[in-house]
Amino acid sequence: MKSEARQFAEKAHEGQFRKSGNTPYITHPIRVAKILENAGASDALVSAGFLHDVVEDTSIEIEEIEEAFSPEVANLVRSHTEDKSKSWQERKQHTIDTLKTADFDVKQLIVADRLDNLLSIERDLQEIGTAIWDIFNAGFDKQKWYNEEIVKNMYVGLNKKDSPAFFEEFVSAVERVFN
Repeated sequence: MKSEARQFAEKAHEGQFRKSGNTPYITHPIRVAKILENAGASDALVSAGFLHDVVEDTSIEIEEIEEAFSPEVANLVRSHTEDKSKSWQERKQHTIDTLKTADFDVKQLIVADRLDNLLSIERDLQEIGTAIWDIFNAGFDKQKWYNEEIVKNMYVGLNKKDSPAFFEEFVSAVERVFN
């Protein structure tokens, strides 16, 4: 299932690039899936890592994910798909609110996605400096707020010692980038 999810995502994101340059977009979902796989996540969750932006950023509908994979994978993708008709602030607040009550797999998907995005920002800061904030819908202050809220809420309902190592890696990345 994981290799099929990767192929599906590669096809869906074909021709798309990351905001910060000429990097093919698919590199992001691949890294998210790898974070999850390295943490011992289920095949369904790793597959959702590959597919997490497909519905949000392409013409693919959630029903196509469910048909091609499973209701479980589709529900994971659905849980972390933003409604692009809403403002940046509304979308991010929804993710924060979801994180507060989400099950463990959804929490892992959200944090793995945020970790990879933040590590990309950190690399871009080293290469091009603070001008990186100009390419986002929200600059430094809003990005800081969002990432710090993820840190505050990702452990709700969890015992820290039972969470994967990449949760603490995310905490460290937030401290490095925003403090």
